[in-house]
Amino acid sequence: MDYNYLKSLHLIFVITWFSGLFYIVRLFVYQIEASQKPSPEKEILQKQYKIMTYRLWYIITWPSAILASIFAFWMLFFTDLGNAWLKMPWMHVKLGFVFVLYLYHLKCHQIYLQLQKDEVKHSSNFMRLWNEGATIILFAVVFLVILKSAVNWIFGVVGIILFSVIIMLGFKFYKKIRQRNQS
Repeated sequence: MDYNYLKSLHLIFVITWFSGLFYIVRLFVYQIEASQKPSPEKEILQKQYKIMTYRLWYIITWPSAILASIFAFWMLFFTDLGNAWLKMPWMHVKLGFVFVLYLYHLKCHQIYLQLQKDEVKHSSNFMRLWNEGATIILFAVVFLVILKSAVNWIFGVVGIILFSVIIMLGFKFYKKIRQRNQS
């Protein structure tokens, strides 16, 4: 198969994978908040959120993660360009971030299973913050892929740290606004 077709398919499934990760954690927030509602609202909402998370997780997110990885492996190991990229340091760093992304995905899977059993082990605020993990990984990977060897690693690391701090400050600001509006 032509490299550009592989690359296109890889990117499509990376996009749907990230979309699934962003939305599943948002659904976790809603599920956790629904668990604190009075009956019968609680049971109605929980039932609906379980259906929604099940469909998102097993029909979109997991298949997208697997297909994105299949096309990535195909590009890396069965094309000349991919073999060349495997020798480049930026690709090693990118693959490190992909590994972290899979750890994030597996942790989301663990949270998904807990919530399917009505086990609430995290707050909705924790989930809102947790949702930014995928954002940080996405930014890091996109900049690595676009800039490749032009990345100055020190500035890159400082940039990701500053971006993370900005996200945390934004989260705290949003939390204060939500608390003020609930009063």
